[in-house]
Amino acid sequence: RHRIGKTRDACRLSQLTVAAFAKGFQEPRYRALIEMLVSARRERGWSQNEVAKIIGHHQQFVSRYETGERRLDVVEFVDIATLLGLNPIAMLESAALCTKRESAE
Repeated sequence: RHRIGKTRDACRLSQLTVAAFAKGFQEPRYRALIEMLVSARRERGWSQNEVAKIIGHHQQFVSRYETGERRLDVVEFVDIATLLGLNPIAMLESAALCTKRESAE
């Protein structure tokens, strides 16, 4: 009986956690990170195709993550940020601070 209650609680917690993290492509922190990547690519004068060739993907891969059709996983994000001369840790901190400022306003 006690085990069943714990299982139900775990299921409820799991559902709440999934709902809390299911933000999608338009989540402000994620969009801020992508905008930083796009800006850095453009500042370097690189095309989507040039970035794609360096990272071993097709141009559509870059286009899709830049437009929000595809999410980057954490390893892809770190690799692309580093390629573009960005500090992924500083980017994450900046995106987190932007969101805190927006919610405070």
